[in-house]
Amino acid sequence: MAKKKSIIYKCSNCGYSQPAWLGRCPECGEWNTMEEHITDPNASSSQLKSNGTAVKIKPVPLSKVTIQDEGRFSTGNVEFDRVLGGGATKRSAILIGGEPGIGKSTLLIQTAANMLKKNKVLYVSGEESAGQIKGRAVRLGINVDDVEILCTLRLEDILDALDSLNPTVVIIDSIQTVYSVECGVVPGTVNQLKYCANELISWVKERDSVLFMTAHVTKDGNIAGPKSLEHMVDTVLSFERTKDEVRFLRSQKNRFGSVDELGIFEMEATGLKCVSDPSALFLTRRKGEIPAGVACAAVFEGSRAFIVEIQALTVPAKANVNRVYSEKIDNARVSRVAAVLEKRLGIKFSDQDLYINVAGGIRLSESAIDAALAAALYSARTDLPLPESSVIIGELSLAGEIRPVTKQKQRVKASKDLGMKVITTPEKEAGTICTENVKELITALFKK
Repeated sequence: MAKKKSIIYKCSNCGYSQPAWLGRCPECGEWNTMEEHITDPNASSSQLKSNGTAVKIKPVPLSKVTIQDEGRFSTGNVEFDRVLGGGATKRSAILIGGEPGIGKSTLLIQTAANMLKKNKVLYVSGEESAGQIKGRAVRLGINVDDVEILCTLRLEDILDALDSLNPTVVIIDSIQTVYSVECGVVPGTVNQLKYCANELISWVKERDSVLFMTAHVTKDGNIAGPKSLEHMVDTVLSFERTKDEVRFLRSQKNRFGSVDELGIFEMEATGLKCVSDPSALFLTRRKGEIPAGVACAAVFEGSRAFIVEIQALTVPAKANVNRVYSEKIDNARVSRVAAVLEKRLGIKFSDQDLYINVAGGIRLSESAIDAALAAALYSARTDLPLPESSVIIGELSLAGEIRPVTKQKQRVKASKDLGMKVITTPEKEAGTICTENVKELITALFKK
Protein backbone atom coordinates (compact mmCIF):
# COMPACT_ATOMS: atom_id res chain seq x y z
CA MET A 1 0.00 0.00 0.00
CA ALA A 2 1.36 3.43 -0.96
CA LYS A 3 2.46 5.65 1.91
CA LYS A 4 0.92 9.09 2.34
CA LYS A 5 2.84 12.13 1.13
CA SER A 6 3.32 15.16 3.39
CA ILE A 7 4.21 18.78 2.63
CA ILE A 8 6.66 20.90 4.60
CA TYR A 9 7.97 24.43 4.11
CA LYS A 10 11.71 24.83 4.35
CA CYS A 11 13.84 27.96 4.52
CA SER A 12 16.27 28.16 1.59
CA ASN A 13 18.65 30.26 3.70
CA CYS A 14 19.09 28.35 6.96
CA GLY A 15 17.21 25.07 6.39
CA TYR A 16 14.57 25.61 9.07
CA SER A 17 11.35 23.70 8.31
CA GLN A 18 7.78 23.60 9.59
CA PRO A 19 4.37 22.34 8.30
CA ALA A 20 2.88 25.81 7.55
CA TRP A 21 4.08 28.63 5.30
CA LEU A 22 5.35 31.85 6.84
CA GLY A 23 6.40 35.06 5.17
CA ARG A 24 9.43 35.34 7.46
CA CYS A 25 11.65 32.57 8.74
CA PRO A 26 11.55 32.42 12.58
CA GLU A 27 15.10 31.04 12.69
CA CYS A 28 17.13 33.45 10.55
CA GLY A 29 14.64 36.27 10.07
CA GLU A 30 14.81 36.30 6.26
CA TRP A 31 11.69 37.15 4.27
CA ASN A 32 10.08 34.98 1.49
CA THR A 33 12.58 32.14 1.83
CA MET A 34 10.09 29.39 2.78
CA GLU A 35 9.87 26.88 -0.12
CA GLU A 36 7.37 24.07 -0.48
CA HIS A 37 8.86 20.56 -0.28
CA ILE A 38 7.27 17.12 -0.51
CA THR A 39 8.14 14.27 1.80
CA ASP A 40 7.36 11.30 -0.47
CA PRO A 41 8.24 7.79 0.79
CA ASN A 42 7.24 6.34 -2.61
CA ALA A 43 9.61 8.51 -4.67
CA SER A 44 12.63 6.88 -6.29
CA SER A 45 16.06 7.51 -4.78
CA SER A 46 17.09 9.70 -7.73
CA GLN A 47 14.11 12.01 -7.12
CA LEU A 48 14.95 12.68 -3.46
CA LYS A 49 17.44 15.06 -1.94
CA SER A 50 19.83 14.03 0.81
CA ASN A 51 17.34 15.16 3.44
CA GLY A 52 14.59 12.91 2.07
CA THR A 53 12.50 15.66 0.50
CA ALA A 54 11.80 16.58 -3.11
CA VAL A 55 11.08 20.05 -4.50
CA LYS A 56 7.53 20.36 -5.81
CA ILE A 57 7.62 20.49 -9.62
CA LYS A 58 5.68 23.33 -11.23
CA PRO A 59 4.61 23.73 -14.89
CA VAL A 60 6.52 26.00 -17.27
CA PRO A 61 5.49 27.38 -20.70
CA LEU A 62 6.68 25.21 -23.56
CA SER A 63 8.13 28.31 -25.22
CA LYS A 64 10.73 28.52 -22.42
CA VAL A 65 11.82 24.90 -22.82
CA THR A 66 15.17 24.45 -24.55
CA ILE A 67 15.84 21.47 -26.80
CA GLN A 68 18.91 19.55 -25.71
CA ASP A 69 21.07 17.89 -28.32
CA GLU A 70 21.11 14.28 -27.14
CA GLY A 71 24.48 12.64 -27.71
CA ARG A 72 24.86 9.02 -28.74
CA PHE A 73 27.14 6.15 -27.84
CA SER A 74 28.30 3.91 -30.65
CA THR A 75 27.89 0.25 -29.74
CA GLY A 76 30.71 -0.72 -32.10
CA ASN A 77 28.23 -2.87 -34.03
CA VAL A 78 27.00 -1.49 -37.37
CA GLU A 79 23.70 -3.41 -37.38
CA PHE A 80 22.97 -2.66 -33.72
CA ASP A 81 23.63 1.05 -34.29
CA ARG A 82 21.39 0.98 -37.37
CA VAL A 83 18.40 -0.36 -35.44
CA LEU A 84 18.97 2.10 -32.57
CA GLY A 85 18.94 5.01 -35.02
CA GLY A 86 22.68 5.72 -35.12
CA GLY A 87 23.75 4.50 -31.69
CA ALA A 88 22.49 4.38 -28.12
CA THR A 89 21.19 7.76 -26.96
CA LYS A 90 22.42 9.15 -23.65
CA ARG A 91 19.94 9.00 -20.78
CA SER A 92 17.89 6.33 -22.52
CA ALA A 93 16.68 2.88 -21.54
CA ILE A 94 16.72 0.04 -24.10
CA LEU A 95 14.78 -3.21 -23.63
CA ILE A 96 15.78 -6.26 -25.69
CA GLY A 97 13.44 -9.26 -25.82
CA GLY A 98 13.98 -12.66 -27.37
CA GLU A 99 13.57 -16.36 -26.82
CA PRO A 100 16.14 -18.30 -24.73
CA GLY A 101 19.43 -19.00 -26.47
CA ILE A 102 18.88 -16.56 -29.31
CA GLY A 103 21.96 -14.49 -28.46
CA LYS A 104 20.83 -11.57 -26.26
CA SER A 105 23.66 -12.05 -23.76
CA THR A 106 26.17 -12.62 -26.56
CA LEU A 107 25.13 -9.37 -28.25
CA LEU A 108 25.44 -7.41 -25.01
CA ILE A 109 28.80 -8.86 -23.93
CA GLN A 110 30.14 -7.98 -27.38
CA THR A 111 28.63 -4.51 -27.03
CA ALA A 112 30.24 -4.14 -23.58
CA ALA A 113 33.66 -5.03 -25.03
CA ASN A 114 33.23 -2.58 -27.93
CA MET A 115 32.16 0.31 -25.68
CA LEU A 116 34.96 -0.20 -23.15
CA LYS A 117 37.35 2.02 -25.09
CA LYS A 118 35.54 5.25 -24.17
CA ASN A 119 33.11 4.25 -21.40
CA LYS A 120 32.94 2.59 -18.01
CA VAL A 121 30.69 -0.49 -18.25
CA LEU A 122 28.79 -2.28 -15.49
CA TYR A 123 27.40 -5.69 -16.42
CA VAL A 124 24.79 -7.00 -13.97
CA SER A 125 23.81 -10.65 -14.32
CA GLY A 126 21.04 -12.35 -12.41
CA GLU A 127 21.13 -15.58 -14.42
CA GLU A 128 24.81 -16.44 -14.83
CA SER A 129 27.86 -16.44 -12.60
CA ALA A 130 30.89 -14.27 -13.23
CA GLY A 131 32.81 -17.38 -14.27
CA GLN A 132 30.23 -18.24 -16.93
CA ILE A 133 30.33 -14.73 -18.33
CA LYS A 134 34.14 -14.73 -18.43
CA GLY A 135 34.08 -18.19 -20.06
CA ARG A 136 31.77 -16.96 -22.83
CA ALA A 137 33.98 -13.95 -23.45
CA VAL A 138 37.09 -16.16 -23.73
CA ARG A 139 35.25 -18.56 -26.05
CA LEU A 140 34.22 -15.65 -28.27
CA GLY A 141 37.73 -14.23 -28.25
CA ILE A 142 36.84 -10.82 -26.82
CA ASN A 143 38.58 -8.88 -24.06
CA VAL A 144 36.30 -7.85 -21.19
CA ASP A 145 38.91 -7.56 -18.44
CA ASP A 146 37.93 -3.96 -17.66
CA VAL A 147 34.17 -4.64 -17.53
CA GLU A 148 32.76 -4.42 -14.01
CA ILE A 149 30.76 -7.62 -13.28
CA LEU A 150 28.06 -7.77 -10.63
CA CYS A 151 26.16 -11.03 -10.10
CA THR A 152 23.17 -10.28 -7.90
CA LEU A 153 19.39 -10.25 -7.86
CA ARG A 154 18.86 -7.46 -5.32
CA LEU A 155 18.05 -4.02 -6.66
CA GLU A 156 19.64 -2.36 -3.63
CA ASP A 157 23.01 -3.96 -4.44
CA ILE A 158 22.73 -2.73 -8.03
CA LEU A 159 21.93 0.85 -6.98
CA ASP A 160 24.86 0.86 -4.54
CA ALA A 161 27.18 -0.29 -7.32
CA LEU A 162 25.81 2.36 -9.68
CA ASP A 163 26.39 5.13 -7.14
CA SER A 164 29.93 4.00 -6.34
CA LEU A 165 31.11 3.25 -9.92
CA ASN A 166 29.00 5.82 -11.83
CA PRO A 167 29.21 3.86 -15.13
CA THR A 168 28.15 5.32 -18.47
CA VAL A 169 26.92 1.95 -19.79
CA VAL A 170 24.70 -0.27 -17.61
CA ILE A 171 23.65 -3.76 -18.72
CA ILE A 172 20.98 -5.70 -16.80
CA ASP A 173 20.64 -9.37 -17.78
CA SER A 174 17.76 -9.77 -17.19
CA ILE A 175 15.23 -7.38 -15.66
CA GLN A 176 12.87 -10.25 -14.72
CA THR A 177 15.45 -11.61 -12.26
CA VAL A 178 15.83 -8.36 -10.29
CA TYR A 179 13.86 -7.86 -7.07
CA SER A 180 13.66 -5.26 -4.33
CA VAL A 181 12.93 -5.90 -0.67
CA GLU A 182 10.43 -3.03 -0.90
CA CYS A 183 8.17 -5.25 -3.05
CA GLY A 184 8.86 -8.66 -1.52
CA VAL A 185 11.48 -11.27 -2.32
CA VAL A 186 9.92 -12.92 -5.40
CA PRO A 187 11.38 -11.65 -8.72
CA GLY A 188 9.29 -11.28 -11.87
CA THR A 189 6.03 -10.09 -10.33
CA VAL A 190 4.22 -7.12 -11.84
CA ASN A 191 5.09 -4.81 -8.94
CA GLN A 192 8.72 -5.94 -8.91
CA LEU A 193 9.19 -5.30 -12.62
CA LYS A 194 7.58 -1.86 -12.50
CA TYR A 195 9.39 -0.77 -9.33
CA CYS A 196 12.85 -2.11 -10.24
CA ALA A 197 12.70 -0.85 -13.83
CA ASN A 198 11.56 2.59 -12.65
CA GLU A 199 14.46 2.86 -10.18
CA LEU A 200 17.05 1.88 -12.81
CA ILE A 201 15.56 4.12 -15.50
CA SER A 202 15.39 7.05 -13.06
CA TRP A 203 19.10 6.58 -12.27
CA VAL A 204 20.24 6.80 -15.93
CA LYS A 205 17.85 9.68 -16.68
CA GLU A 206 19.75 11.82 -14.16
CA ARG A 207 23.13 11.06 -15.76
CA ASP A 208 24.75 10.81 -19.18
CA SER A 209 24.39 7.03 -19.14
CA VAL A 210 22.57 4.41 -21.17
CA LEU A 211 20.73 1.38 -19.82
CA PHE A 212 20.43 -1.95 -21.66
CA MET A 213 18.00 -4.51 -20.24
CA THR A 214 17.23 -7.97 -21.57
CA ALA A 215 13.76 -9.43 -21.06
CA HIS A 216 12.19 -12.87 -21.10
CA VAL A 217 9.42 -13.61 -23.59
CA THR A 218 6.28 -15.72 -23.44
CA LYS A 219 5.42 -18.63 -25.72
CA ASP A 220 3.75 -16.15 -28.08
CA GLY A 221 6.99 -14.20 -28.42
CA ASN A 222 5.79 -11.18 -26.40
CA ILE A 223 7.86 -9.66 -23.61
CA ALA A 224 6.84 -11.21 -20.30
CA GLY A 225 5.39 -8.99 -17.62
CA PRO A 226 3.18 -5.91 -17.68
CA LYS A 227 2.85 -3.91 -20.88
CA SER A 228 3.74 -0.82 -18.85
CA LEU A 229 7.34 -2.05 -18.83
CA GLU A 230 7.53 -1.34 -22.57
CA HIS A 231 5.96 2.08 -22.03
CA MET A 232 8.57 3.00 -19.42
CA VAL A 233 11.62 2.45 -21.64
CA ASP A 234 12.67 4.53 -24.65
CA THR A 235 13.41 1.68 -27.06
CA VAL A 236 12.02 -1.85 -27.38
CA LEU A 237 13.93 -4.30 -29.57
CA SER A 238 12.88 -7.79 -30.61
CA PHE A 239 15.45 -10.49 -31.38
CA GLU A 240 14.23 -13.17 -33.81
CA ARG A 241 15.83 -16.03 -35.68
CA THR A 242 15.21 -18.43 -38.54
CA LYS A 243 15.88 -22.14 -38.59
CA ASP A 244 19.38 -21.30 -39.78
CA GLU A 245 21.92 -19.27 -37.82
CA VAL A 246 20.47 -15.95 -39.02
CA ARG A 247 19.23 -13.45 -36.42
CA PHE A 248 16.96 -10.44 -37.02
CA LEU A 249 16.90 -7.44 -34.68
CA ARG A 250 13.78 -5.29 -35.08
CA SER A 251 12.66 -2.13 -33.34
CA GLN A 252 9.11 -2.14 -31.98
CA LYS A 253 9.45 1.25 -30.30
CA ASN A 254 12.13 3.91 -30.61
CA ARG A 255 11.83 7.46 -29.30
CA PHE A 256 15.13 8.43 -30.91
CA GLY A 257 14.96 6.77 -34.32
CA SER A 258 12.94 4.87 -36.90
CA VAL A 259 11.13 1.62 -36.14
CA ASP A 260 11.51 0.42 -39.74
CA GLU A 261 15.20 -0.51 -39.54
CA LEU A 262 16.24 -4.17 -39.54
CA GLY A 263 19.50 -5.52 -38.15
CA ILE A 264 20.73 -8.82 -39.59
CA PHE A 265 23.31 -11.04 -37.89
CA GLU A 266 24.79 -14.48 -38.32
CA MET A 267 25.70 -16.58 -35.29
CA GLU A 268 29.20 -17.98 -35.65
CA ALA A 269 31.71 -19.62 -33.34
CA THR A 270 33.13 -16.19 -32.51
CA GLY A 271 29.72 -14.63 -31.78
CA LEU A 272 27.27 -12.52 -33.73
CA LYS A 273 28.57 -11.14 -37.02
CA CYS A 274 26.95 -8.34 -39.02
CA VAL A 275 25.58 -9.26 -42.44
CA SER A 276 26.76 -6.57 -44.85
CA ASP A 277 25.00 -7.96 -47.95
CA PRO A 278 21.48 -9.16 -47.00
CA SER A 279 20.65 -10.28 -50.54
CA ALA A 280 23.25 -13.02 -50.24
CA LEU A 281 21.05 -14.56 -47.53
CA PHE A 282 17.67 -14.16 -49.21
CA LEU A 283 18.55 -15.28 -52.74
CA THR A 284 19.15 -18.90 -53.63
CA ARG A 285 22.21 -19.48 -55.79
CA ARG A 286 21.20 -22.05 -58.40
CA LYS A 287 22.88 -23.87 -61.21
CA GLY A 288 20.59 -24.33 -64.15
CA GLU A 289 17.07 -23.13 -64.79
CA ILE A 290 14.86 -21.43 -62.24
CA PRO A 291 12.01 -23.72 -61.09
CA ALA A 292 8.38 -22.68 -61.40
CA GLY A 293 6.87 -20.80 -58.49
CA VAL A 294 9.92 -18.64 -57.71
CA ALA A 295 9.84 -14.83 -58.01
CA CYS A 296 12.12 -12.10 -56.68
CA ALA A 297 10.91 -8.89 -55.03
CA ALA A 298 12.78 -5.71 -54.07
CA VAL A 299 11.93 -4.87 -50.47
CA PHE A 300 12.84 -1.88 -48.35
CA GLU A 301 13.73 -2.21 -44.67
CA GLY A 302 14.50 1.10 -43.04
CA SER A 303 17.24 2.81 -45.05
CA ARG A 304 18.30 0.00 -47.38
CA ALA A 305 16.83 -2.06 -50.18
CA PHE A 306 17.61 -5.69 -50.96
CA ILE A 307 16.23 -8.53 -53.02
CA VAL A 308 14.31 -11.47 -51.54
CA GLU A 309 13.02 -14.65 -53.12
CA ILE A 310 9.35 -15.60 -52.76
CA GLN A 311 8.53 -19.27 -53.32
CA ALA A 312 5.01 -20.56 -54.09
CA LEU A 313 3.57 -24.03 -54.47
CA THR A 314 0.02 -25.04 -55.42
CA VAL A 315 -1.44 -28.54 -55.03
CA PRO A 316 -5.05 -29.79 -55.38
CA ALA A 317 -7.03 -29.18 -52.21
CA LYS A 318 -8.27 -32.14 -50.22
CA ALA A 319 -12.04 -32.42 -49.73
CA ASN A 320 -12.48 -29.33 -51.94
CA VAL A 321 -11.50 -27.01 -49.06
CA ASN A 322 -8.48 -24.91 -49.96
CA ARG A 323 -6.04 -23.72 -47.31
CA VAL A 324 -3.14 -21.29 -47.20
CA TYR A 325 0.13 -22.20 -45.49
CA SER A 326 2.31 -19.11 -45.11
CA GLU A 327 4.48 -18.17 -42.13
CA LYS A 328 6.47 -15.24 -43.50
CA ILE A 329 3.71 -13.51 -45.48
CA ASP A 330 0.28 -12.88 -44.01
CA ASN A 331 -2.30 -15.50 -45.04
CA ALA A 332 -4.89 -12.81 -45.81
CA ARG A 333 -2.50 -11.13 -48.26
CA VAL A 334 -1.87 -14.45 -50.04
CA SER A 335 -5.60 -15.15 -50.30
CA ARG A 336 -6.31 -11.65 -51.62
CA VAL A 337 -3.64 -11.84 -54.33
CA ALA A 338 -4.88 -15.29 -55.38
CA ALA A 339 -8.45 -13.96 -55.58
CA VAL A 340 -7.33 -11.07 -57.82
CA LEU A 341 -5.56 -13.51 -60.17
CA GLU A 342 -8.61 -15.75 -60.28
CA LYS A 343 -10.96 -12.85 -61.05
CA ARG A 344 -8.79 -10.89 -63.51
CA LEU A 345 -6.98 -13.73 -65.31
CA GLY A 346 -9.49 -16.57 -65.00
CA ILE A 347 -6.95 -18.96 -63.45
CA LYS A 348 -8.49 -21.00 -60.64
CA PHE A 349 -7.00 -21.08 -57.13
CA SER A 350 -10.11 -21.88 -55.08
CA ASP A 351 -9.53 -25.64 -55.48
CA GLN A 352 -5.82 -25.43 -54.58
CA ASP A 353 -3.83 -25.50 -51.35
CA LEU A 354 -1.33 -22.63 -51.39
CA TYR A 355 2.12 -22.91 -49.80
CA ILE A 356 4.21 -19.74 -49.55
CA ASN A 357 7.78 -19.40 -48.31
CA VAL A 358 10.44 -16.69 -48.24
CA ALA A 359 14.06 -17.72 -48.70
CA GLY A 360 16.16 -16.85 -45.65
CA GLY A 361 13.15 -16.80 -43.31
CA ILE A 362 12.54 -13.04 -43.29
CA ARG A 363 9.00 -11.80 -42.64
CA LEU A 364 7.54 -9.57 -45.37
CA SER A 365 4.69 -7.16 -44.70
CA GLU A 366 4.99 -4.25 -47.12
CA SER A 367 2.61 -3.95 -50.05
CA ALA A 368 5.45 -3.68 -52.61
CA ILE A 369 5.71 -7.50 -52.69
CA ASP A 370 2.16 -7.98 -54.07
CA ALA A 371 3.17 -8.10 -57.74
CA ALA A 372 6.02 -10.54 -57.05
CA LEU A 373 3.69 -12.74 -55.00
CA ALA A 374 1.17 -12.72 -57.86
CA ALA A 375 3.89 -13.75 -60.33
CA ALA A 376 5.05 -16.57 -58.03
CA LEU A 377 1.47 -17.89 -57.64
CA TYR A 378 0.81 -17.73 -61.39
CA SER A 379 4.11 -19.49 -62.09
CA ALA A 380 3.35 -22.24 -59.58
CA ARG A 381 -0.20 -22.75 -60.89
CA THR A 382 0.82 -22.92 -64.57
CA ASP A 383 4.18 -24.62 -63.94
CA LEU A 384 5.89 -21.95 -66.06
CA PRO A 385 9.14 -20.51 -64.65
CA LEU A 386 9.85 -16.79 -64.64
CA PRO A 387 12.68 -15.33 -66.73
CA GLU A 388 16.13 -15.66 -65.22
CA SER A 389 17.39 -12.67 -63.17
CA SER A 390 13.98 -11.01 -62.92
CA VAL A 391 12.64 -8.72 -60.18
CA ILE A 392 9.01 -7.63 -59.81
CA ILE A 393 8.11 -4.37 -58.05
CA GLY A 394 4.60 -3.08 -57.36
CA GLU A 395 1.46 -3.16 -55.23
CA LEU A 396 -1.57 -5.07 -56.52
CA SER A 397 -5.04 -3.54 -56.16
CA LEU A 398 -8.31 -5.47 -56.12
CA ALA A 399 -9.01 -4.16 -59.62
CA GLY A 400 -5.86 -5.86 -60.88
CA GLU A 401 -3.86 -2.63 -61.19
CA ILE A 402 -0.15 -2.48 -60.38
CA ARG A 403 0.17 0.56 -58.14
CA PRO A 404 3.34 2.62 -57.56
CA VAL A 405 5.40 2.04 -54.42
CA THR A 406 7.68 4.28 -52.39
CA LYS A 407 11.42 4.51 -53.13
CA GLN A 408 11.14 2.84 -56.53
CA LYS A 409 14.48 4.24 -57.73
CA GLN A 410 16.36 2.73 -54.78
CA ARG A 411 14.69 -0.64 -55.37
CA VAL A 412 15.61 -0.56 -59.06
CA LYS A 413 19.20 0.42 -58.25
CA ALA A 414 19.54 -2.47 -55.77
CA SER A 415 18.21 -4.85 -58.44
CA LYS A 416 20.67 -3.59 -61.06
CA ASP A 417 23.57 -3.80 -58.61
CA LEU A 418 22.84 -7.52 -58.24
CA GLY A 419 22.85 -7.99 -62.00
CA MET A 420 19.11 -8.42 -62.48
CA LYS A 421 18.21 -8.16 -66.17
CA VAL A 422 14.39 -8.09 -66.16
CA ILE A 423 12.87 -5.51 -63.79
CA THR A 424 9.15 -4.71 -63.90
CA THR A 425 7.88 -1.50 -62.30
CA PRO A 426 4.50 0.28 -62.14
CA GLU A 427 6.07 3.58 -63.25
CA LYS A 428 8.41 4.18 -66.16
CA GLU A 429 12.08 4.01 -65.30
CA ALA A 430 15.21 3.63 -67.42
CA GLY A 431 16.09 -0.03 -67.89
CA THR A 432 12.78 -1.39 -66.60
CA ILE A 433 9.53 -2.75 -68.05
CA CYS A 434 6.50 -0.68 -67.10
CA THR A 435 3.42 -2.80 -66.26
CA GLU A 436 0.23 -1.01 -65.16
CA ASN A 437 -1.96 -4.05 -64.45
CA VAL A 438 -1.67 -7.74 -63.73
CA LYS A 439 -2.42 -8.73 -67.34
CA GLU A 440 0.48 -6.63 -68.62
CA LEU A 441 2.69 -8.10 -65.89
CA ILE A 442 1.93 -11.70 -66.89
CA THR A 443 2.36 -10.85 -70.58
CA ALA A 444 5.75 -9.24 -69.98
CA LEU A 445 7.04 -12.10 -67.83
CA PHE A 446 5.55 -15.14 -69.53
CA LYS A 447 4.94 -13.79 -73.06
CA LYS A 448 1.26 -14.79 -72.72
